[in-house]
Amino acid sequence: MSIGTRRLIAIAAAVIALVGVWLARDVLGPIAVAAVVVIIAHPVRFPLERRGWPRWLATSVVVALAWAILAVLAVLLVVASAQFVSMVPDYADELEQTAANLIALAQSYGATPDAAANAAGLLDPAQLVAIAGDVASFVLGLATAFFFVLAYVIFMAADASRFAHARPVFGTAAGDVIGGRYFSGVRRYYVVNATFGLIVAVLDGLILWGLGIPIPLVWAILAFVTNFIPNIGFVIGLIPPAVLALVVGGWPLALVVVLAYCVVNVTLQVLVQPKFVSDAVSLSLTLSFVSVVFWTMVIGPIGAILSIPLTLLVRALFIEPDERLATLRRLSGDSAPEQVTTPGTRG
Repeated sequence: MSIGTRRLIAIAAAVIALVGVWLARDVLGPIAVAAVVVIIAHPVRFPLERRGWPRWLATSVVVALAWAILAVLAVLLVVASAQFVSMVPDYADELEQTAANLIALAQSYGATPDAAANAAGLLDPAQLVAIAGDVASFVLGLATAFFFVLAYVIFMAADASRFAHARPVFGTAAGDVIGGRYFSGVRRYYVVNATFGLIVAVLDGLILWGLGIPIPLVWAILAFVTNFIPNIGFVIGLIPPAVLALVVGGWPLALVVVLAYCVVNVTLQVLVQPKFVSDAVSLSLTLSFVSVVFWTMVIGPIGAILSIPLTLLVRALFIEPDERLATLRRLSGDSAPEQVTTPGTRG
């Protein structure tokens, strides 16, 4: 078969595999979350084992740390969703008035009544109550999946104890890629994003609190979570507090919120953070953005947060071990030195 035919067959096989992933997304999503959390917590075992701790006890500490990370995330989501659900009825009148003002403004610029009503529909209290209900249901679904994630963590942490010696487990080349670059890259990526996300969340929360925006803690949590979504996370985290500022303070307050977010987030997330993220994962900006859209489509909303680790996993499994795909690896943004194959290492 020609090269083109082989590539078409490979693309067709990839599409079939991705359809299978999409069909199993409710199962694979929690597994991916558990795997990422275990990767983050795994290095804790090394200093413990060096001090003479038995492997089972070090594994128990890894499990406890992973559960603590999941517990913190669960508490943040529950607190944020509860405050958001309780806030909507309190501002029903203001939401209706803002929606009416937006309809009048749109009509004054020539919009049809139907188009103006549709544009302001998101501020309809009934619509927001429905959205709040959806948020509560989503959090309840996460809580259900949370118990499966806790179980996955136990087994993954036990299996991960073997990966400290990745070369004997995977072989020389694969061991270097999986046990070294992939695991360490995922850890560095989330450490960098968590650090910058915490800074951004604190600054955004303080700004919103100073401006008198309701439930600033919710929007600070949203800013922290959306910081893990490459490129478009900042916009997602900005829209709700900006709209709420419009409701409670009009256009001037909304513009102040937008400008404050731009100053904080553009400075940190656009000018500073990408340098650290690039050093951690070596993915091109285009691929980072496309991966968010792609993995969200494949496994749902959790794919936006897991997009970078999943993309790194695909590259580690299918591209990096194959020397013939060095060009494709470079196009993905990888700047690692070329692997040198010595006699007897292939096969």
